[in-house]
Amino acid sequence: MPDDSPLIQSLRTAVAAAPADVPLRLHLAELLLNAGQSQAAVAEAAVALQHAPGDAQARDLMARAMGIPGQPPPARPAFDWKAAQEQVGDVVPPRFVEAPVRADGQDDPGDADAWDVEKPGAVRLADVGGMQDVKDRLEAAFLAPLRNPELRKLYGKSLRGGLLLYGPPGCGKTFIARAVAGELGAAFLSVSVNDVLDMWIGNSERNMHEIFETARRQAPCVVFLDELDALGAKRSRTAHSGMRNTVNQLLTELDGIDAAANEGVFVLAATNVPWDVDNALRRPGRLDRTILVLPPDGPAREAILRYHLRDRPIENVDLGKLVKVTDGLSGADLAHLCDAAAERALLDSARTGTVRLIGMKDLLAAAKDVVPSAEPWFASARNVAMFANEGGMYDDLVAYLKKRRKL
Repeated sequence: MPDDSPLIQSLRTAVAAAPADVPLRLHLAELLLNAGQSQAAVAEAAVALQHAPGDAQARDLMARAMGIPGQPPPARPAFDWKAAQEQVGDVVPPRFVEAPVRADGQDDPGDADAWDVEKPGAVRLADVGGMQDVKDRLEAAFLAPLRNPELRKLYGKSLRGGLLLYGPPGCGKTFIARAVAGELGAAFLSVSVNDVLDMWIGNSERNMHEIFETARRQAPCVVFLDELDALGAKRSRTAHSGMRNTVNQLLTELDGIDAAANEGVFVLAATNVPWDVDNALRRPGRLDRTILVLPPDGPAREAILRYHLRDRPIENVDLGKLVKVTDGLSGADLAHLCDAAAERALLDSARTGTVRLIGMKDLLAAAKDVVPSAEPWFASARNVAMFANEGGMYDDLVAYLKKRRKL
């Protein structure tokens, strides 16, 4: 980048101090364009459009900086991909960055720790949009006793056992588990069936034990058992003795959660099919507290849509309307919707040779094409709620199905 004039340098400092000041940023972009720094002008104009999507001056400056004429092109010109990449190179950061492997091999993935323990993160329950019912249940069943040890002692509330999150896929069970770890200021150890199962006899049980040993060394630590139906499938339906032994080992580890050696180890689990989990895992003192995680409600959908649109060039997006037409979509469905809308705008820009922003037309068209991925799950869960709700285990699910007139 060429050397900036003193005026441009002063304006850069002023913009850094007031990033939301659109006129100031556009003045800087105009000076950069006049100085021949088109790429830097595009970057400033793009940020201005994020703050003020309908600003005509910003759109005009962006068009001039990118060399787009005021009138539509007479023909369908070939899209200059190289120029487009150069123009937005400083605006859109790389989506994936891979660290190079050092010559001495110390960064080789094969030398990494066997179990990847995430350090206490900044994700808290406040970062989970909406879903107030889930937050309230988490607070009552898990977090309040931990935060108030004196009250816990007074009322004789035991911390023994863990928490099972269940519900349709793509609704944020893993994110909620990470948020719980953030609330506790604890490390996070995610465990899947691939981390445990081994072809050699005895290795799966050893892996399960070493996972919990790692959590004890890293305490306070949340052990998150993902896809519990695979790790803890019903032993009566398991033909292979090795899998039954693995479930037995998991039961042994869970039975030791309130022991002195396990102080500060908290167990959370998630599954899409709780009816396939071994009943012994859900006995008191094990995974005895259950929370249903449903497709995101209105506030949660708004938060998810904001998150997935935050770094994309958008204009005149009515989130209120978009939230209404996406009722019943999971978090994964909403992410796919935003990707599909961006794809529509990208292909249109490629065909016409004119870069345009993502609008409501793109988002509504994408929403119309997205099929709710949770519907097959509810079709299966309906039978369980009707005929296998022993002891009121799925009362929350029954209430939701009745409310949605699915039962």
